[in-house]
Amino acid sequence: MKKLSAIILALAIISPALAQQDTIPAPQSQEKVATPAEVPGVPDAPDAPDVPDLPEDISFKTPEKTEVKVGENEIFIIEDNGDTTKFQLGSKGMSIVEGKDGYTIEIIEMNENKNKAKVEDDENDEGEKQKKKKFKPHYAGFEIGLNNFLNADNTLHTGTFMNLNTAKSWNYNLNFLEYGIGLGTSYVGLVTGMGIEWSNYVFDGNNSIVEENGDIFERPAPVYNGVTKSKLATTYLNAPLLLEFQIPAGKKRVHISAGMTGGVKLGSRTKIKYQDGGRQKEVRKDDFSLAPFRYGATFRVGYMAINLFANYYFSPLFGETDTPELYPFSVGLNLVSF
Repeated sequence: MKKLSAIILALAIISPALAQQDTIPAPQSQEKVATPAEVPGVPDAPDAPDVPDLPEDISFKTPEKTEVKVGENEIFIIEDNGDTTKFQLGSKGMSIVEGKDGYTIEIIEMNENKNKAKVEDDENDEGEKQKKKKFKPHYAGFEIGLNNFLNADNTLHTGTFMNLNTAKSWNYNLNFLEYGIGLGTSYVGLVTGMGIEWSNYVFDGNNSIVEENGDIFERPAPVYNGVTKSKLATTYLNAPLLLEFQIPAGKKRVHISAGMTGGVKLGSRTKIKYQDGGRQKEVRKDDFSLAPFRYGATFRVGYMAINLFANYYFSPLFGETDTPELYPFSVGLNLVSF
């Protein structure tokens, strides 16, 4: 604009001089020569816009590639390479290419690989956070414990043919399935699953049991010679519903859970080992009027490799019989967690 104004002003100055030199003498006449019109004034050029003040922390490099540091983290880069000009701010950029058909403008990723790696790192960090926040239940595993009975008044059973040798009455649990639902946190959740329980009730006397018309009676010792072991064995498929709490303790957590457990009977049998010209055994599979379904309470507590459990069943061991009213319970520990 300033160049145009200067050209117009120059033409305005030299035009009268050129007009005087090239004027053809006019014939003498009394007519007055018309006075040439005044050249209109050239308007003033508009003022250039004010340049904004630049931040103090701006630095510039070579003309081919200009870097403008904005703040501490962002850098604005202008790169002029022949027909291509690139503008970059952070990871975003714009490329302007001059061609035969005009200009082509593209929005580009200036640090694609770096950004991709950063995204992957962010996703991994997010995955680790989600993993840490996920509630982890404590039910699945292999457990071993001891069995016994309580009377209806919650006293330890004694005084009948159902007396047990507790030290030999082993309880085994294979909890092969578990599922946990966190209640909005990784420290509290509901736990369920499935497991198989094998219970051995080893009689304290040299006797066994027999079922007659739905009732359970003692099978006395004189029938056998040299009885070494006699037991009732049951197998149940169990499923619990627990409320579990986890308390931070150092880098690990103490887990405490309690709830209900229910089971369905899969089988039952009696087994007697005795001496009669050598080691002999007798196995009898029967229903023995055992409760086909049962329910009870379970409690679990553990820290690292130490995990304890206790089960108590509200359902009596036998159904509607004239036998003593017995309520099984077991206590033990988890040997292997899955």
